[in-house]
Amino acid sequence: MRTEGQLSPEMQRCIDACMESHSSCEQTMSYCLKQGGRHVDMAMMGALMDCSDITRLCADMMMRQSPMAMDMARMCAQVAGKCAEACMTMSDDATMMRCAEKCKACADACKAMAAMPA
Repeated sequence: MRTEGQLSPEMQRCIDACMESHSSCEQTMSYCLKQGGRHVDMAMMGALMDCSDITRLCADMMMRQSPMAMDMARMCAQVAGKCAEACMTMSDDATMMRCAEKCKACADACKAMAAMPA
């Protein structure tokens, strides 16, 4: 039994997935800028920036047990899923595929978290 203020294992998994996605998006943005060309597509960079921002915010809100955390998890699942899709368009690039995997895992964890009873 968890005590008041303690995070559930599901919430901790979601926080971890969000932070891994955040880190991967930040690293991938830097990678894309160094690669140039098709990697610096504005839609791709926008997806990475949005995902980086929302995953960190979502993790922060869950850690402080915000009453809005489940709403944020739903939004985070959507944004991370779109980022994963964007990264998967460059399936010939290992860095982009790693980012897609992290974002997909985050989207799945956030969907599961948002579906849990409050």
